[in-house]
Amino acid sequence: MNFLKNIFSKKDAPIQSYDDFWNWFQKHEKEFFNAVKSRTSIENIEKLFFDQLTPKLDELKEGYFFLSGMYDDNTAELILTADGNAKQIVFVEELVNAAPKMGRWKITAHKAPTDEGFSIKMGDYEFNSENISFYSNELDDYPDEIDISIIYHDLTEQNRNETKNGVYIFLDNYLGEMDLLMHIDNLKIIGKHEVEKKLVPITKLKDFLNWRQKEFIEKYEGVRYDAQEDEFSIFEADLQSGNRLIALIKTELLDWDSKASHPWISILTIKYDGSDSNGMPNEDDFQILDTLEDNILQQLKDSDGCLYIGRQTADSERKIYFACNDIRKQSKVFYGVEQQYAGKFEIEYTIYKDKYWQSFERFQP
Repeated sequence: MNFLKNIFSKKDAPIQSYDDFWNWFQKHEKEFFNAVKSRTSIENIEKLFFDQLTPKLDELKEGYFFLSGMYDDNTAELILTADGNAKQIVFVEELVNAAPKMGRWKITAHKAPTDEGFSIKMGDYEFNSENISFYSNELDDYPDEIDISIIYHDLTEQNRNETKNGVYIFLDNYLGEMDLLMHIDNLKIIGKHEVEKKLVPITKLKDFLNWRQKEFIEKYEGVRYDAQEDEFSIFEADLQSGNRLIALIKTELLDWDSKASHPWISILTIKYDGSDSNGMPNEDDFQILDTLEDNILQQLKDSDGCLYIGRQTADSERKIYFACNDIRKQSKVFYGVEQQYAGKFEIEYTIYKDKYWQSFERFQP
């Protein structure tokens, strides 16, 4: 315990930037390295390393996860990960890119794919290439979607919830964090009693995904949409609550035949007080919301791969919709808006994959 007190006896300055974090890390990296290299009990590693690292990452921004171990006999590795959260990817990458050179440390962004012989054990169950298979489902109406059924041979109705978690962890490590997130659109885990097609060894999944991704890139690489001349359609409705709904949507854009090239739907939700105006913003809030939206539109442009679909205002919320060809820029912009207006509105945002923009079918005839 005295050892811990000596290392962290002085109160560290708040972590407000990537440089702040890495300056703090460098001050303690020798002790962190020794904790990892000693391979003592997990309790000791948690006390000497993990319990010190977690609050500092949270000071910088919530949503960072990490793994650590020895990369080789003389180098420890710290893997920073978003744990599958699309809107956190860019911040993980920026933090890793800002890391200084440290002789005892290898700093890595995202969990990398593992070797073919990878296996994990959770409780009474093992997950490996011998008891996991897959097949692809072709969707006639959505030919670009990669819809995968994963078959865990030992799955039963009784252990479904328990074993599904193990399969996800296996895939996250086997494929690598980014391939699992970026290259599979729909994933279903089933047992052998639910199989409808011929099983394919899981060892073929990486090659299959690489082939499908190559096809996708050849089809959509460089595809852009010029939305400058698009006009908005106005949707109005009276809700069951008695509140009003007003939406301005680029319906011509929703008919675009290359929507799959911009598969990342990004929704910024701003909550205001509409209790005295049928769920609509008051005049002051309306002006602020318009200024906020104009600021976003200046940063997220169709030429940069972000298409503005429109907005919906109802029930004390304004939702602003984009479809983007990547997940990074809108994450930065939306997070900046969230921080800028934190004292005025409650703001949240979500980013998810929807290659055919099915989220907006309610705005189409």
